[in-house]
Amino acid sequence: MELSLLAGSGLDSASPGLLLLLVTTGLAAGFIDAVVGGGGLLQLPVTLMIPGLTPVQALATNKMGSVFGTATSALTFFRRVRPDLRTALPMAAVALVASGLGAAVAAALPASVFKPVIVLALVAVLLFTALKPSMGRLTALRHTGARHYGLAAALGAGIGFYDGVMGPGTGSFLIIGLVSVLGYSFLEASAKAKIVNLATNLGALAVFAAHGSILWGLGLVLGLSNMVGGYLGARTAVARGSSFIRVVFFAVVSVLIVKLGWDVLTGR
Repeated sequence: MELSLLAGSGLDSASPGLLLLLVTTGLAAGFIDAVVGGGGLLQLPVTLMIPGLTPVQALATNKMGSVFGTATSALTFFRRVRPDLRTALPMAAVALVASGLGAAVAAALPASVFKPVIVLALVAVLLFTALKPSMGRLTALRHTGARHYGLAAALGAGIGFYDGVMGPGTGSFLIIGLVSVLGYSFLEASAKAKIVNLATNLGALAVFAAHGSILWGLGLVLGLSNMVGGYLGARTAVARGSSFIRVVFFAVVSVLIVKLGWDVLTGR
């Protein structure tokens, strides 16, 4: 017996076993995304296992699930950390526009063009963070006034563009940018990163919805599991603080380097 998540789509059904795997993966992805980002590395491959799903439909439906989780974790962080919206909201607005531009570029250029550069950037980020063990423990802003907001906007533009082009690790890039460039603690950076990441996800989701690429039933299943994972991840990050986030950050970025590096070596 099969449980249809794709009714009306003309695609094959997902078995109960695959549905259970999707829900479990959505929980884990939501948790990881809430802490440091990178949950899509776990969730997207499982979504692609749905019989008959095209890559575009998988990307679109995966993005819908991520929006639910990111919105939940952003709200949880906001209620418990109270991040400064004067930095987060303008940064999110710029990132929203930049992610749309990135999506347009992605349609013309294959992701393989960008992957070698992203791998080198991730290695540099990991080494930079490892060599500065005290970085991100406490908020100590490096800039004030127009320079602070200008750098925040530049981060939003650059990382938002990357999210539109490729996406994996967007949350991690946002966090390390907010920590290393602006001087936020890992906890403050995670809270702001969720607001910005929500904006980039919504921009991509709007494009996918306009093209009719989203499978709403499947997206709702992923979304609900992402919500639970996102809530638990945000609560854990707030309770455990910046040291915990730093450790998870190292783990997720290391996995990103291995995954994208393998893609480069195998020509994917």
